[in-house]
Amino acid sequence: MSALLQLQGIRKAFAGVRVLDEISLALAPGEIVSLLGPSGCGKSTLLRIAAGLDRDFSGSLELNPLLGFGRGSGIGVVFQEPRLLPWLTVVENVGFAAGRAADAAWVSQLLQDVGLAGHAEKLPKQLSGGMAQRVAIARGLFGRPQVLLLDEPFSAVDAFTRMKLQDLVVALAEHYGIALLLVTHDLDEAFYLSDRVLILGGTPSRLQLELNVPLARPRDRRAVELAYLRGEALTALYQAHAL
Repeated sequence: MSALLQLQGIRKAFAGVRVLDEISLALAPGEIVSLLGPSGCGKSTLLRIAAGLDRDFSGSLELNPLLGFGRGSGIGVVFQEPRLLPWLTVVENVGFAAGRAADAAWVSQLLQDVGLAGHAEKLPKQLSGGMAQRVAIARGLFGRPQVLLLDEPFSAVDAFTRMKLQDLVVALAEHYGIALLLVTHDLDEAFYLSDRVLILGGTPSRLQLELNVPLARPRDRRAVELAYLRGEALTALYQAHAL
């Protein structure tokens, strides 16, 4: 198995109503893939299945046998909200999974990586929204994952901060050789960040279209190629919403 994770024929129902139907995707090492689709189409549900947080589904989730061994410890998750523990400092939130056994040097490196080297002892209430999400990203990287799953991680910040966080995540993924699977509603974000964009839609939700983004990084947000792909995605989303 060359993919880091692979979802095959995923079907998911809530209260007897199927929301996901026969969805398959694979994530290769170092790849960035975005999931686009109308609200309520099951993007976040699919991400939770990929993370192993939801086991009530049909189909299969296959993880590479090497995932979790060697330099990486598997899968990290960054949620839409930072979800920081308010009584812990920044440094304690980042290393929370290991408690007092957290590698202080590694936590310090992560804080430097996300631009928060001087904020280690602050509490979450002392942080801006963008800073809090940087802490959440550092926490997601704490376990040295090879796959990072992100559920609309930039939706709660302003446009400029969002762009800065997008660039940060791409740089960190490249630096540490991490694959990303991202849920987003933002077409600009999806095509700026991704190698592939998967569009979900319909009732129940199915994979409607896959668009490759054959552009090298760093990318120009104003690139004509990105505008064309956004147009293709808008058409697919409109059709998916009508299904």
